[in-house]
Amino acid sequence: MPIDETLATTTPARPKTFDWRPDDVLLYHLALGAGSAPTDPAELAYATETDLRVLPSFAVVARSLRDAEPPDLDWPGIEAELSQYLHGSQRIDLHAPIPPRADGALADTRVAAVHDKGKAALVSLETTVRSAAGAPLWTETSRLFIRGEGGFGGERGPSRDIAVPGRAPDAVTTVATLPQQALWYRLLGDRNPLHSDPVVAAAAGFPRPILHGLCTYGIALKAALRILLDDDTAAVRSYDAKFTGVVFPGETLRLTGWHEDDHVVLTATVADRDDAPALLAELGVGAAA
Repeated sequence: MPIDETLATTTPARPKTFDWRPDDVLLYHLALGAGSAPTDPAELAYATETDLRVLPSFAVVARSLRDAEPPDLDWPGIEAELSQYLHGSQRIDLHAPIPPRADGALADTRVAAVHDKGKAALVSLETTVRSAAGAPLWTETSRLFIRGEGGFGGERGPSRDIAVPGRAPDAVTTVATLPQQALWYRLLGDRNPLHSDPVVAAAAGFPRPILHGLCTYGIALKAALRILLDDDTAAVRSYDAKFTGVVFPGETLRLTGWHEDDHVVLTATVADRDDAPALLAELGVGAAA
């Protein structure tokens, strides 16, 4: 059935109430590889309860921590198989630092836009999250391509490019992912078998399961905080990233960053494969509004 853009974008938001605890934050950090230097105080701030820092990217898993099934992406006006979806980009806008504990947080998710990219449709899912008291916490935007569902007659929509500065980077580091990293990360609620089942991965054209894009997203943010922002998680106002290639668990990422006044530009490439691109991102940084 062709996509019905009007029906999808006018369907009421789906509400969800959820909680999280310091243990959930720690599990997220450990799934990204935190604690790899277990005597480093800066690393322990992500890996133990003492003075626990919360990575802003925890926002992308906070709602799914208790999910044990593959994500349900069906919406009125949009019918597609999970295998047709490709995560194109992810953005979070922080309205306040994420606390290590919350009870009764409230999320509303809606289809904010649907664009016709020709061979694929691009669906933007927007989630606004607030505390039980109603204070805004963050806004999350997931942009998902649906392969084979373009050509429905919608607008093509805007394209946003992240410009890499034409100068030497301010910092470069490498992060080795673990062979079992995707098996850890799936426990945060993303049970898509593409990341765990070799048969499913082969059917999708990959030699083995691939790492979750959102795992690369979190690894890259943690690295940027370390090499450019002195691990000041509260300095991050926004984090917008395009997924530009796949990462296989066990590969080494090379993170390259430029600090440009009120933002940071970050690239992630796969060092093992001649620096094949994996992610291109921009962080908005500065004092809280």
